[in-house]
Amino acid sequence: MVDYQKNIILSGLTIYDETALYDKSLYIPNEILEILLNHGLVGLSLSGLPLRTRSKFVKALICKTLGYPVPETFQKTKPSFPGQNFDVYTQKSMNLQIWNEEINPARRYAIIQVDNSDKILKVKVISGAILISLDRTGTLTTKYQAMLHQLNEGCLFSKSDTKSVQEWYGVNKIDLSNIKPTSAPIQGKLLPISTVYNLLKPLESNLIPRIDSLQEHNRGAILHKLICKKIGFTEYEDNGAYPDIPNQLIEIKLQTSPTIDLGLHSPNDHEAIYTGTEKQFFSNDIRYAIMSGIVKENSVIIKNLYMVTGEEFTRFIPLFGGNVQNSKLQIPLPGNFFD
Repeated sequence: MVDYQKNIILSGLTIYDETALYDKSLYIPNEILEILLNHGLVGLSLSGLPLRTRSKFVKALICKTLGYPVPETFQKTKPSFPGQNFDVYTQKSMNLQIWNEEINPARRYAIIQVDNSDKILKVKVISGAILISLDRTGTLTTKYQAMLHQLNEGCLFSKSDTKSVQEWYGVNKIDLSNIKPTSAPIQGKLLPISTVYNLLKPLESNLIPRIDSLQEHNRGAILHKLICKKIGFTEYEDNGAYPDIPNQLIEIKLQTSPTIDLGLHSPNDHEAIYTGTEKQFFSNDIRYAIMSGIVKENSVIIKNLYMVTGEEFTRFIPLFGGNVQNSKLQIPLPGNFFD
C-alpha cells in the first residue's frame, strides 16, 4: 500500500502545490483520503472555537494528517486544498452551504460531521459529480453584505425617516401594548426613528448570553425580544420575516464582527416590502437597528447602537465593493449521507 503521508512529507510540497495531482505516489484517491481524514480527525473537539478560528483549526488538522506543513496563513483559494483538489465543509446540520460558486464536478469535497457538542463524528469524501446529483435546484441564493466601521460611540445616522414613514407617524403617545410585533404597519402607530433610537439606547452595555459561537440566530432572538419590550410591545413574536419587527419596519442586526449580513434584501434597492397594506413600503423605508457587540467569556456585551434608514444606509455603511452580493447553494444532505 502506498504511504501517501510519508511521500508527501518527503516531497516538501505544500497544500498549494499542484504537482501532486499528476503523481500517483502523492495524489490520494477518494477512498484513501476518507480513511486518512477519519483516522486523523474523528473524536477531536471543536468546542468553543469561533467560526474563523474553527476553519483554520480544521485545516491545520488536515495538513498534519496528510503530511503537509501547516502554513502560517491559509490562502483564500478554490479549492481550499489545491494540492489534493478538495474543499472542506464542517457540518452540524444536514444542510450543506456552498458560497459564491457552483459545484465543480471534477473537485473532491470533504464533509465533516460534528455533533451538538462540536465533536467530530465522521468525514465523508465525495466527488463533485456525486454532490451535484444531491443538488435539487442548482440555484444560487444571493445575499448582500456591508461593512460597519465602528465609532467610539453609538449614532443615529438618520435624523429622520423617509417621507412615507413620516406620513404614518402617530400624533399622540403611541400605545403598542395590544399590537403584535409581526403585524403589518398601522397608520398612526409608527414611531419616529429618533424615538426608537432613544428607546433602544439604554440597551448599550447589556449582556447577552453567548450560547454558542455558531448560534448567532439564538443570540439575535434574545436581542429581538429585548428590543420588542423596549419599544413597547407586551409580547414577543418573530415569524422569521423581513424586517424583524414588521409593525415598526425595524430590521435588527447584532454584530460581533464588522461584516453585516443583510440577507436577500439590499437596503436601498427600492424593492416593495409591504403591498397588502393601505400604503406601500419599500426597502428604503426600513429602519436598521445595528448593535455592535464584544464577545467576552460566555456573553456578548452590547457596545454601540447605530440606527439608519434603508434610504441612507449606504451613505454611512458601504456595501461590499466588487462582489456586492454573496451567493450560496443550499444542498439538503440525505439522512444516511454519513452512514
